[in-house]
Amino acid sequence: MTVQAIAGVSASAEAKIMTVYPSISATAIGRLLGQLYDCIPIRVCGPTISAVLFALPTAPLAALLYLVTKATGQRYVLTNRSVQVWASLGNRRISTVDFSQIEDVELEQRPGQKFYRASDIKLKGANGQTVLRLDAVGDAGSFRNAILRAIEARKMVQSAMTTIAARK
Repeated sequence: MTVQAIAGVSASAEAKIMTVYPSISATAIGRLLGQLYDCIPIRVCGPTISAVLFALPTAPLAALLYLVTKATGQRYVLTNRSVQVWASLGNRRISTVDFSQIEDVELEQRPGQKFYRASDIKLKGANGQTVLRLDAVGDAGSFRNAILRAIEARKMVQSAMTTIAARK
């Protein structure tokens, strides 16, 4: 029997940490709706006037867009070793970026994403090129922090495993 520091997580196996789904602002129509909802920046008890005026008439379109993106879109999975993009439904992995390939994690908010409190996450490689782009992640700041902490934790585990292996 092996002892684990965190229940269910092993240094030798890949474990899922977090899964997020993109908002409807991942699509051009969703961003257009977001711009429409934010076009009049005057707030009345929370939402903007434009959100109150335009949200009800466009609600069926937004709901349909939500269902379509959940059925045909993607999901982003953070593990203890990589960031992965999977098909929203099913078990088809679209892409994977190992932590060793990630040098920096940046946020970029495109027009129309502010209403949804979403941003794109760009995973940057050592050469400054974008290795992977995660579109329209809701509360992207917390997912970015989770990625950065997972990368740091992986580095610490690798360092500890190297030290332990050297002792033998």
